[in-house]
Formats: sequence, C-alpha cells, structure tokens
Amino acid sequence: MESRLTELEIKVALQDDLLDTLNLTIARQQQQIDLLQEQLRHLYRMQQAGNQPEEQRSLRDEIPPHY
Repeated sequence: MESRLTELEIKVALQDDLLDTLNLTIARQQQQIDLLQEQLRHLYRMQQAGNQPEEQRSLRDEIPPHY
C-alpha cells in the first residue's frame, strides 16, 4: 500500500510539472500571437494610409550591392 501511494504521489508531481511547462508554453505562444497581430495591424494601417513599401519598390532596389 505504501509503494502504491508513493507511485501516485510521483505521478501527481510529474503531472504538476508538465502542467506548469505547458502553461509557460501557452503564455509564450500568446505573447507571440499578440506581437504578430500588432505587426499585422501596423501593416494594415500603413496600407490604408497609402504607404505600400513593397509595391513602391522597383526591381533595382532588390539588386544586391555587389552588382
């Protein structure tokens, strides 16, 4: 009976550790999502304002400097 109780305590401890790890991972992913959404909003505002940097560039701007 004692060994069974010890096994269950070990399993609970490991599950708690896993849960903490998963929570940290989710929190980090949410921060990344928030950052990407802010960047997308920024690009959308730039497009709405008429500042479309990708479309205003010519192919000459894309030539590497060693040419």
